[in-house]
Amino acid sequence: MVMKTISRLYFWLTGWRLEGRLSPDIKKCIMVAAPHTSNYDFGYSRAALYMMGCNVRYLAKKELLNSPLGFFFRATGAIGVERDSSQNMVSRLVEMFNQHEKLVIMLAPEGSRKLKGRWKTGFYHAALQAKVPIVLASLDYKKKVANVGPVFHPTGNYQQDMVLVKEFYQDVSPRYSEKFVLDIC
Repeated sequence: MVMKTISRLYFWLTGWRLEGRLSPDIKKCIMVAAPHTSNYDFGYSRAALYMMGCNVRYLAKKELLNSPLGFFFRATGAIGVERDSSQNMVSRLVEMFNQHEKLVIMLAPEGSRKLKGRWKTGFYHAALQAKVPIVLASLDYKKKVANVGPVFHPTGNYQQDMVLVKEFYQDVSPRYSEKFVLDIC
């Protein structure tokens, strides 16, 4: 309740608003958070989820959890990821979904705030293997809107499913547009 109130105050003070909600019927899902071009993205994303009353876990580089602020990131739901190793993150996510009755995992398929080129596809394969829906969420800095958008179940046809993803994100304005690419197919 305290975090919900603080998050509402944060949105009000910064002029942001929340559009859309995660349906209470969705017990498990992967939430795609894009664009991810700024450190501010975390604050707005996490605040929006607190406002929705959504208990979420999110992927974060392991160095954050080992930093002096590691306790903060763990308390807000961080799951440490070693970005430079070839750990099988898809299998790890599927196992997490198998172990929990209710689980929302938020991740940024861009993998970094820096311009990287193509999106990582692990979010899609993890959702497909775990048989959970994908929820699209965005931060539009021009409109100052945190948006929870469409929900879909991956069909196994990546190219076809990504059409919906492209349509949702194509008009979203990131904080730094030069760091965002919608190369997902």
